[in-house]
Amino acid sequence: MGIPESPPDTAAGPGVGHAISADVAVIGGGVIGHGIAWEARRSGRSVVLIDDAPGSGASWAAAGMLAPVSELHYQEEELLGLMLDASERWPQFAADLTGVSGRGCGYLATPTLTIGADAADRQALMDLRTVQQANGLAVEPLTVREARRREPLLSPGIACALDTPADHQVDPRRLVECFRAALANHLPAGGAGGVGTAVAGALDGFAVQDRAVGLEWTDGAVAGVRLAGGGVVLAGETVVANGMAASSLDNLPAGLRLPLRPVHGDILRLAVPPHLRPLLTSTVRGLVRGVPVYLVPREDGTVVIGATQREDALGGTNAASGAVPANAGSNAAPASAVSAGGVYQLLRDAQVLVPAVAELELLECTARARPATPDNAPLLGRVPMDGGEGSAAHVPGLIVATGFFRHGVLLTPAAAAICRDLMDGKADRRWQPFRPDRFSGRIPAPSFNIKETA
Repeated sequence: MGIPESPPDTAAGPGVGHAISADVAVIGGGVIGHGIAWEARRSGRSVVLIDDAPGSGASWAAAGMLAPVSELHYQEEELLGLMLDASERWPQFAADLTGVSGRGCGYLATPTLTIGADAADRQALMDLRTVQQANGLAVEPLTVREARRREPLLSPGIACALDTPADHQVDPRRLVECFRAALANHLPAGGAGGVGTAVAGALDGFAVQDRAVGLEWTDGAVAGVRLAGGGVVLAGETVVANGMAASSLDNLPAGLRLPLRPVHGDILRLAVPPHLRPLLTSTVRGLVRGVPVYLVPREDGTVVIGATQREDALGGTNAASGAVPANAGSNAAPASAVSAGGVYQLLRDAQVLVPAVAELELLECTARARPATPDNAPLLGRVPMDGGEGSAAHVPGLIVATGFFRHGVLLTPAAAAICRDLMDGKADRRWQPFRPDRFSGRIPAPSFNIKETA
């Protein structure tokens, strides 16, 4: 299932020397960018979302696990509060989005089973459970018999099973389609801003299918976005949410450093034959000889298996079937090359947990680079102008939302709400650890229009 193609004769943004105007410009058409754009629209603002190949980056390869409990990693406990906040928002967020878009986003509140393949894996998972419990998270051991009663196709040779009821899933590809349908709904009953939110010159009243190359400044404030095609989007608020490309934008604030590194991951999609359906009813996260693997069942009878994690970029490009959205064409973000060793590892380890994986049809091998920071936490918020801890002054008109690494889909509702609050002049001190300037030196103040945060 791909993102619907745009009519070929429909304008997708301003031409050379022309400008369009909106209350908010969001750079980046992944799940995070779409979520922020939709939340801004729900607040009554007109919004433009800028991306020449929306949905074709890391979001296209994401499995969509909403797993604040399972994703708790050692020395990353600071992220937990943000992940839990996002997880609590997901049920209503998904319901509202479905209501406005008229289509399902694949949100499922089914629990997650965590499986250890051998005794060493069991010990590692129990050690992690101690950390999870210390943080107030519910992870309950199951006997192998109990686990196989819930999921009969699990291997009888597994060493342990844990129930994680708070970890759910969503389908990121369907989610992007829902966001775009909701953003195209400008009717008053649409719950997305109503009449007056459609932006003249933007496809469907919100989309600019062009590449952002830099920020536009006026009197010391960020005033919009410069486009590769020569046009400009003017906006009172500009949100930088274009993942790995964020740090390469021209005219970022002087001194602002966005140290993003690409972490590549291979992911597989397979079809379950009718006689094996359902292969699984819950997401299964496993540890096989110390290596993580997961299997995520979809409502359409497919299963997603992932994901490797490597910081080397292989040569070549990914030519696997279904590796880009239908509307991306030649504009699609460069795909990471799929690792033959990664595909082998995923299939091998998935079969250790669920032997019937050997009978599935391999539909797609995909790889993408996820944007990570030195501390694996996002860069999220306003940009303080002097880099000082006590300063309230920030760069006017600019919000940064990138570097979400493994957590982009999970954190989308929280990131969207945080950005909306910042547009409303409200800043929550809980999210200060994710300041986008935390790896930067002093950021000089612009000449005019210094704003103060609430």
